[in-house]
Amino acid sequence: MTQSILDCFLQCTTPIVQSQYLPKTEIKSLNRLWHPWERENVEYFTLRDLWNSYDEWSAYGAGVPISLTNNETLVQYYVPYLSAIQIFTTTSSINCLREEIDSGDGETRDSSSESCSDESESEKLWRSDGCSSEDGGGFEQDNVWQLNDRLGYLYFQYFERLTPYGRVPLMDKINGFARKYPGLLSLRSVDLSPASWMAVAWYPIYHIPMGRTIKDLSTCFLTYYTLSSSFQDLDIEDDMESTRRKRKEGEGISLPPFGLATYKMQGSMWVSGNHGRDQKRLTSLLSVADSWLKQLRVQHHDFNYFTGIRHG
Repeated sequence: MTQSILDCFLQCTTPIVQSQYLPKTEIKSLNRLWHPWERENVEYFTLRDLWNSYDEWSAYGAGVPISLTNNETLVQYYVPYLSAIQIFTTTSSINCLREEIDSGDGETRDSSSESCSDESESEKLWRSDGCSSEDGGGFEQDNVWQLNDRLGYLYFQYFERLTPYGRVPLMDKINGFARKYPGLLSLRSVDLSPASWMAVAWYPIYHIPMGRTIKDLSTCFLTYYTLSSSFQDLDIEDDMESTRRKRKEGEGISLPPFGLATYKMQGSMWVSGNHGRDQKRLTSLLSVADSWLKQLRVQHHDFNYFTGIRHG
């Protein structure tokens, strides 16, 4: 079966993370609320290895082969930026987080309040979704202190608000945060609650061969991923099953997105594949992302911007 253009994008931007197996002596100590299934082997990855899977993409972009209607093929490159992340663990870091927020000196604080001399109207709208740059993101702070055993404790969160041209590459962003939050490198997927997630914004940078302007290739994407091992054995997205079955032993853990939002999607290139099923698939992925954010009571700036602009 021929892959659609949407299939190609999702496959080419899905990280495959180096995996390890948990020692059998540690399996019994796993949080049973998060890992209720009895398993002989538990596979996991470290957050360091997750970020490493984005290293080349962050530097050069992820290449996505695209077949045009005139039988011409080109490769469009997309660069990933960290859009949002929340990490919940079994260990309480609440007091530390509270101090960071109260002092206004935490890495969760955003620099988007810095002035920009030549802002367009769209850039102003990007900033003005009603979220303060002082609150460490869009998470309702009352909930931080009242998390239950199922959610875990909030170790770290970040919500990007800068316009695309002002953003720091994903790897640089993570390495900067890790100086204060070393768990961003050392934590394992088995240490994270099912509420842990991240979103990555993908912006087109160039295509090869160059020289043509194609409106459909200006589309931007926002992909959502769960970070906990709790979801590893679940089919988050049925359409990614074929990718999962092709995984070979030792190849690593594939993390297909459970949610997706788009911006500047013009024409029919992205929705015409799979006999129209891609349109329904995009709608479903958008709905799941929206439901996830509502369940966590999160205001995700990029999601609001992407969907607000499209829906007018």
